[in-house]
Amino acid sequence: MSGDGSWRRVSREGRRFLRGRRRPLRRLALWSLLESAHTFLGGYAVARALDDGFLAGRTGTGIGWLAVAAAGALLGALALRGVFGGLADLVEPLRDALVRRSVRRAIGLAVADPGRAGDSGAVSRLTQQTEMARDSFAGLVLIARSFVFTALGALLGLAALDPVLLPLVVPALLLGTVAFLATLRPMARVQRAALDCDEALAARTGELAAGLRDVVACGGGASAGARVELLVAEQERLTGRLARWTALRTLALGVAGRLPVVVLLAATPWLLGRGVSTGAVAGALTYLLQSLLPALDALMTAVGAAGTRLLVVLDRFCDPEPADTGAGASTGTDAGTARTAPVPAQPAQAALTPTSTSASASTPTSTSASASTPTSAPAPAPAVELHRVRFAYGPRAHPVIDDLDLVVGPGEHLAVVGPSGIGKSTLTALIAGLLPPGRGTVRVAGAPARGAPGYGPDGPDVRRTLLPQQAYVFTGTVRENLTHLCPGPVTGGEVQRAAAALGADALVARLGGLDAPVDPGRLSPGERQHLALTAAYLSPAPLLLLDEATCHLDPRAEERAERALAERPGTLVVVAHRISSAARADRVLVLDGTRAVCGTHAELPARSPLYRDLVGVWNAQR
Repeated sequence: MSGDGSWRRVSREGRRFLRGRRRPLRRLALWSLLESAHTFLGGYAVARALDDGFLAGRTGTGIGWLAVAAAGALLGALALRGVFGGLADLVEPLRDALVRRSVRRAIGLAVADPGRAGDSGAVSRLTQQTEMARDSFAGLVLIARSFVFTALGALLGLAALDPVLLPLVVPALLLGTVAFLATLRPMARVQRAALDCDEALAARTGELAAGLRDVVACGGGASAGARVELLVAEQERLTGRLARWTALRTLALGVAGRLPVVVLLAATPWLLGRGVSTGAVAGALTYLLQSLLPALDALMTAVGAAGTRLLVVLDRFCDPEPADTGAGASTGTDAGTARTAPVPAQPAQAALTPTSTSASASTPTSTSASASTPTSAPAPAPAVELHRVRFAYGPRAHPVIDDLDLVVGPGEHLAVVGPSGIGKSTLTALIAGLLPPGRGTVRVAGAPARGAPGYGPDGPDVRRTLLPQQAYVFTGTVRENLTHLCPGPVTGGEVQRAAAALGADALVARLGGLDAPVDPGRLSPGERQHLALTAAYLSPAPLLLLDEATCHLDPRAEERAERALAERPGTLVVVAHRISSAARADRVLVLDGTRAVCGTHAELPARSPLYRDLVGVWNAQR
């Protein structure tokens, strides 16, 4: 966007704002006139003190003129106090107006496009950029006003001392000023590009944060990071360009700030030869060194930094929303179901009845049903088998799971209960192969949970699907979110039947049907869990692991979902969020931090004090 266009937009809005602030402007101007008087007296009193006082042998007169200069300094201090009062009346309404405009724009965009309700650019405008505009505007007004009235007082003083001084000083000042002004437009363009890049980087990182699990699941970390690196590199390049223009501005400042002094000193013999008094030359140097050049230096610094920044920032509030340069994070596979590619489910097997438990961990061992013929088929491998498993999060850490033995038969429904932090999620991670045991073995379907032949690192493990508490839903259609765990096509009828079985059919209809787009940010945690549970139901993986995957559902919806998943062919292991989940399971594993006890819901209250307490609390709340 061109600098001319930015200037036109900002100047039009600026004139409208200033027209409504005439009273504070008049107040500023009146107080600033006192600063002009202070400047005028500063140089003029020095000249008179020399010519009429000290050089003429009248010390008292010289001291008197210096006293006049001191009184002018006090007058300037009084003027500055009044200036700051008027400045607040001008600056604070600007900030308030920018905040209102930013909020109105953000609300308008959210209403027009709810997907952009979390626009990070709007947050930047509301916080950082409004404060930047207020500070820049305050500094610019303060310094520009000071320069105008200081220059007025200094030029009037030079003319009063001797008009011939003006042609020596003014051209050098104008040369440096013109060189400085030539740098403003390029600097504004670079500053605007830097702000665009900053907003794009903020938007991009915000998108990546929202879709981080998606990116990781797709293996797109390198690609996503490369796009952020491009924006960072662009920021670095723009910073370098800004530094080069700043160097040119400093050179122009040196010309404007030092050349007039050099010219005046070089012309001093000529001036004295033409009858200009020593006091007039000293007064001219006083105007330059103490008033005019410091004011010009401050003005150039303010305009070069705060001015260009103010122009660019205010233009952000005048323009429509800039196009988002950061592309959306890639989406696709489900990271919230730490799962593997599914395979056809094994047929449901009769639940194995536990007959004994170990002293340390209440481990069930299966007993085969009596064979009807002497040559019965061999018993299938357990769905899950843990033998003397120990796990700790660090070599010196206390073990979370210690010496655990557990066998879960094919088709069995096991609930895991225990206090928060006792190791329930760790157990599901061990079964899912996400964590290696520190000691012992973990087997799934007769093969090691990690690194089993045929389930290697080159592909996902086809034996199980894990649903964590934070159910993940990606940007796509409803159908894609429900069938992404299936290796092949799934008919619409199958998907609808699965949704009805899980009680998610009303949610699917409310979203607009199977082919409707899904915006994960607009779904509640319970809705996301409902979709993830339906996807797990459709998954052909023979083992489902639910790590509090129903915690955001109400008890009735949770019961319906768990019963449907239990009736599904395969094995179900549920980390129970409510004791009612344990009551529905074939067996319950109780983890209490010292020993594990496994049994049925009916028999555990007599064997486990912790379970007895949990059931008692649950019954009291019913």
